[in-house]
Amino acid sequence: MKKLYINTGSFDAVFNNLKESFGGNLKVNVNKVNVNEYKLTIKSKWAKGSITGVRFEKEMSYLSFDLTFNQEVSLSIESNPFSPVFFAYCENGNVLHSFGANGAINCLKKQQSGILSNSSTINSVLYFQSHQQIQFSIIGMPTTIENQEIDFVSQVKKIFTSNSGNYIYIGDKNHKIEDKSQKLKILPNQGALRYVLMKSILREILELEIAQHSYNYLTPFVPILNFAVKQLSEIKKLSDIGFGHIIAPALYLKRNLQARTLKGKLLELEPYNQKLAS
Repeated sequence: MKKLYINTGSFDAVFNNLKESFGGNLKVNVNKVNVNEYKLTIKSKWAKGSITGVRFEKEMSYLSFDLTFNQEVSLSIESNPFSPVFFAYCENGNVLHSFGANGAINCLKKQQSGILSNSSTINSVLYFQSHQQIQFSIIGMPTTIENQEIDFVSQVKKIFTSNSGNYIYIGDKNHKIEDKSQKLKILPNQGALRYVLMKSILREILELEIAQHSYNYLTPFVPILNFAVKQLSEIKKLSDIGFGHIIAPALYLKRNLQARTLKGKLLELEPYNQKLAS
């Protein structure tokens, strides 16, 4: 088994570290909306495929892996000082994970989603099987740096971190997240609209994960609508198309839900029975 190590740091440092580990050609697309997109194309004795990534300032980052390894590989990732929560989705193959080299191993299988946070000094270790195509994606949200959306970050931190410093959850197949992941593949290839739509879809995935782990069904949809209206307004600025007929229903539903929230008439569901492994 080949053992690789990744030191956490800036997005540039992470991709340069991946390039040093796997080899390949790294391209960075710097655009006018302060969003850098990275693509590492790999064809070496260790693996072939690609790793792509986008970082949205301090808000979130997105990584997508499409790799086939020529031998079994373990990737030890240093604990991140910003204590991010990682939301993973496996499209194809299996991804194995443990906290430390001797920790319990959990398996993220095809069409499963998982959530991981690690604020301890123990590294997270990913294991990849040989001669098997592995496609998975990760959304990372930092929880210890200044972020404009304090309430949302606080909600993520409250639900998906633990006092021990190590948290991992492996869910069942989630067709809604699968659908969102497929939409990421058909975005425009370039331009500001690409990143507005990408950010919107990634945020929707996070909201879906929060919703299924929350006790109240309606509460999570208020921030969803707030974000949706904001993103539609941004899209409108980038296009001559009239979006009034789209924004109006969203605004109406937002006001309706907020009114019901203030009146205390929220619909409550039974607690979601999550499986917590450590």
